[in-house]
Amino acid sequence: MTVLHVRGRGLPDGEAVQWWIERGVLRADPIAGAETVFDGGWILPGLVDAHCHVGLGPHGPVEFDEAVTQAETERGVGALLLRDAGSPVDTRSMDDREDLPRIIRAGRHLARPKRYSPGLPIDIEDESQLPEAVAEQARWGDGWVKLVGDWIDRSVGDLAPLWSDEILKAAIDAAHANGARVTAHVFGEDALPGLINAGIDCIEHGTGITDDIIELMLANGTALVPTLINIENFPGIADAAAKYPVYATHMRELYASCRARVGAAHEAGIPIFAGTDAGGMIAHGRIGDEIEALKTVGLSPTDALGAGCWDARAWLGRPGLADGAPADLVCYAEDPRSGGVDHPDLVILRGRVY
Repeated sequence: MTVLHVRGRGLPDGEAVQWWIERGVLRADPIAGAETVFDGGWILPGLVDAHCHVGLGPHGPVEFDEAVTQAETERGVGALLLRDAGSPVDTRSMDDREDLPRIIRAGRHLARPKRYSPGLPIDIEDESQLPEAVAEQARWGDGWVKLVGDWIDRSVGDLAPLWSDEILKAAIDAAHANGARVTAHVFGEDALPGLINAGIDCIEHGTGITDDIIELMLANGTALVPTLINIENFPGIADAAAKYPVYATHMRELYASCRARVGAAHEAGIPIFAGTDAGGMIAHGRIGDEIEALKTVGLSPTDALGAGCWDARAWLGRPGLADGAPADLVCYAEDPRSGGVDHPDLVILRGRVY
């Protein structure tokens, strides 16, 4: 078996690094006869899309072959670790494919009937059933569970929470008891206190965060994945919701304040990670765009890249560059902090060069 060798600079410290790759594993000690496949640029662990949906397309679930194509697209831009934040398509057989990114699955979205996109979630008729449904998804997935925290309630014509505070506490406790963390889709303001006080681990989108919510997140150690490139769809969502003018106005207001609020969260010290919400309204392969968007809300180029790379890996409990770690690398001729993140010069996944 061919032994590979890469040499360059690592991040975030910029120090010179070199690695040998044998049987899909990184080795710090030199191995004789290795083939140097990259020399003189920048070497990073594989990028992370911390919020995507392998198996979803613009019109809902896709065929398995298309889901594979989505994963291949992610590999092409160097996104080698994907946190799949809810999908009705069972992609677990992809784990047997050496050529596809590693996926951390949250199982199916959990929602109330008619309170999320049709066909995507498991609908919970009686909220008292939520803790057991959460426990089931925790056992099925890879350490995460995904709740729908708010959605339009057509009876009131605006965003509204789906769950009572008491049931959220029981549900999140059930996930934690089964070794899983919990995240939730939340656009508006009202659902956030109940979720955070119940011990939720992460908020997706989070366009409704305010100063008091930021303080609450800090006190509870809650992370944020703002999916900034997907928030760009809010004006179009509002335009299509003329039947619900209060909701439409609310979505426009959330869009207008989003970047300032995410910037305030970052300045306060909320952990922020890069997720595109790929699948549905966002094409796969756009992690570079999300990393660039994070720079516009105040993250430094190094912090923005870390949010979609080494910091995200640590948060998800996956290794970066270390002796004995899987050989999942992205290599760049130019410093990726200056742009071009989604155009790596070399991708290495499980020790195989792409």
